[in-house]
Amino acid sequence: MTIAILCPGQGWQNPDMFALTGETPEASSLFEHAAKLLGKDPRDFVRSETSEAVHRNRTGQILCTVQALAAAAALKETIPDRIIVAGYSVGEVAAWGVTGLFGMTDTLDLVARRAEAMDAASLPGDGLLFIRGLSRDDVDRLCKRYEAAVAIVNPGDAFVLGGGPAALHAIAKEAKVMNAVKVIDLPVEVASHTRRLVAASAAFRERLRLTSVTFPPAAGTRLLSGIDGAPVIRVDAGLDKLAAQISQTVQWAGCLQACMEAGATAFLELGPGHALSEMVASAWRDVPTRSLDDFRSIQGARSWLARHASL
Repeated sequence: MTIAILCPGQGWQNPDMFALTGETPEASSLFEHAAKLLGKDPRDFVRSETSEAVHRNRTGQILCTVQALAAAAALKETIPDRIIVAGYSVGEVAAWGVTGLFGMTDTLDLVARRAEAMDAASLPGDGLLFIRGLSRDDVDRLCKRYEAAVAIVNPGDAFVLGGGPAALHAIAKEAKVMNAVKVIDLPVEVASHTRRLVAASAAFRERLRLTSVTFPPAAGTRLLSGIDGAPVIRVDAGLDKLAAQISQTVQWAGCLQACMEAGATAFLELGPGHALSEMVASAWRDVPTRSLDDFRSIQGARSWLARHASL
């Protein structure tokens, strides 16, 4: 059977995000390396720093990536040979690490450089807005009217929009009048996946040229690109898309559909949070879907993974 592994983006950082991975010996070197990037051990950082500090762009990207990589390291012996791996926003960089195309510590370094390039290209107040319950046509009209952009397309008429503070405020206000089901300001400081970050895409592509890549991935492993849901079959093209993703719309609904079309029989989200697994569960109710955060122990996650890999 084929397991789909999902690597989340930032936004769900919390004091307990390393509850299952923080003490796993397989992940100790990852936490040590992340501590050098953060100036403090990530496990201590999320428990002692303010919510604002934990959700800063660079910090959030590093924290969420070390969680995904630590989870993959802890589950490595149980992850089956046939897997599909997809990452949401910064999670796509983590996905390259999970599949072994990037070294684990290289992945953390890349995420730090990615965030720094995004911060350098961003304008003060830029951010993201989540809207559910409006049609794509309605969302596109709002974006055109207020000079924002669709950053991420999620399943079920759910969209993440990126732009400046005035634009997002105006769109949120109008979306509520239009009876959107949910309108939420996301705790992200940059207008990810919009043209506002074209310079960051270019800078990150140059950084990727200096990075060692092990390609192709192991037999039976399929890695998806976020901007189109297509499998990475050529390394240069895959790296081009990975950099372009910073300033282009992420087609996450297409990625999940691609997982299903490639034969995914179960989904495991590496955390933090449950956002991606909940999207899958809503779209395909009969497909076994869990987040690492659903389990009380790493052994519980290993048992679930082993059981569904053998069905």
